[in-house]
Amino acid sequence: MSDTEKGDLTGTPDKDYNVIWFVEACLSNVLRLETYIGDAERDGDTELAEFFRRAQAESRKGAQQGKALLRERLGR
Repeated sequence: MSDTEKGDLTGTPDKDYNVIWFVEACLSNVLRLETYIGDAERDGDTELAEFFRRAQAESRKGAQQGKALLRERLGR
C-alpha cells in the first residue's frame, strides 16, 4: 500500500474508515488466533497457547477501543 494514498485510489479519504479497517483487522486477528491456540493445545504446547491467548486478548481490546472511538466520532 502506498504511503501517499489519501483516498484518491480508494475513494475513502475519511479517517473514520481507517478506524473501521483497524477494528476489522483486530477482530479478524482474534479469529485467526483461535486457530493458532487450538493448534498449540493439540500439540501440548501450553506456553505457545498462552502467548496466543494474550495476543488474542490484546486484539479484542484494540477492537473494543476502536469501536468506542467510532461511536464517539460518528455520534458527533
